[in-house]
Amino acid sequence: QTNKPTPSVMSGNQEGEETPQEEEKMQRVVRPPPLPLEWTQQGQCEEPPAMPIRYPWQVVDIVKEEDDLIIVGTAGQKITKMASPTETLYDHCSPHLKQLVLRSHMLTKMQGISKFQELELLELYDNQIEALSELDGKPGDEEGTESHGTGDNNPGKTLTTLDMSYNVIRDMKPVSFCPNLKELYLANNKIKTMAGLGGLTQLRKIDLGANRIRIMDSEELSGLQNLEELWIGKNKIECIQGLEKLTKLRRLDVQSNRLTTIDNLQSQVDTLEELYLAHNGITNEGASQSPTGLALPFTQLSTLDLSRNRITNTKPFAHLEALEELWLSGNKVTTFEDIEPLHKLGTADNACLDGIYLEYNPVADDFEYRKKLVEIIPCLKQIDATMVGGLAAHGITGSSGGGRAETVESQLRRYQTQVVEQAQKVETTNTTTDNAKEKE
Repeated sequence: QTNKPTPSVMSGNQEGEETPQEEEKMQRVVRPPPLPLEWTQQGQCEEPPAMPIRYPWQVVDIVKEEDDLIIVGTAGQKITKMASPTETLYDHCSPHLKQLVLRSHMLTKMQGISKFQELELLELYDNQIEALSELDGKPGDEEGTESHGTGDNNPGKTLTTLDMSYNVIRDMKPVSFCPNLKELYLANNKIKTMAGLGGLTQLRKIDLGANRIRIMDSEELSGLQNLEELWIGKNKIECIQGLEKLTKLRRLDVQSNRLTTIDNLQSQVDTLEELYLAHNGITNEGASQSPTGLALPFTQLSTLDLSRNRITNTKPFAHLEALEELWLSGNKVTTFEDIEPLHKLGTADNACLDGIYLEYNPVADDFEYRKKLVEIIPCLKQIDATMVGGLAAHGITGSSGGGRAETVESQLRRYQTQVVEQAQKVETTNTTTDNAKEKE
């Protein structure tokens, strides 16, 4: 049997050609729009343009006769390099430069300072510096790594203040080239260990806050006999230690760490004035059980901050007769009986506890919270952020007289004037008392 020809053959169309009916049908087919695929390229954006190179002498007109150079990046163009292959700051500044401040720029390396021999203050706060270089007088290499010179002439020997906070420094050991430092600021870097401090016997103040330090190194701290302030908050410290030789320490800040107890403060019992331990995990037992902690009879401790811990009552602080301000916000103090131990600090002849912060404790929800606190501690002048009895109770009047309504601006100005006058009276009284004691 012979097969019948196909319709295309019968119509005489060539193979692959479409009939008018098929073309019309294809035209009626609805095709979806193309899929939006831009979101798949989000992580593959083009690199930002390179930061233009700017040197200090291109940003400001440097007067070579002046002994200080201060350029703040928030007020103009950002400096990206401190030295070029042919020029350094030394070529543009006085050789007797005392202060060099390049704050809030885009610097990644310390360059061009190795020749300065009289530099007293160096501040490169808020940059992107990765290493401490040239403090020993040896120019840093091309990669900006720290140098290790041994010459006697170097900028570090004359420095008394070094501020390298808000950078990306990982190693602080080169500070050992600055034996005459009195103030050292290295907050908000990436430092993991204390190093280079052992020989800095002139240090009065150290700020190592917001780093990655886990241990308060006794060996490094032991040589700091003149240290008065140690700020080491926002690290990963689990225990207070290494303070045995710091017999002049007046302020200690170990807040926002991992403390559960307060220990090893026996050497500061007669010097410590301010202790900041907020945002830790300290309990009543951790605050009072250690014989080298708050159980000691601190004679000068006027400010104690234990906010955001796990304190349930005020017994650990009842013997601290020099307390003027006690911060316990955000703890677990539930009843007024838990506050009763402070009664003696508010009624004794030399009572000086005039400010207490208990907000964000369960007890602060009581509608007579302020009234009952004053009954327990009669000498209070301030509860949380509010003055007891209002401003008038502290010698600041609330009206100007004359029957005319005051504007808020004029009230604030008058309050400010009255506060200044009151402070001046207190200062005059203290001066008179001191002079009388000297005569005796």
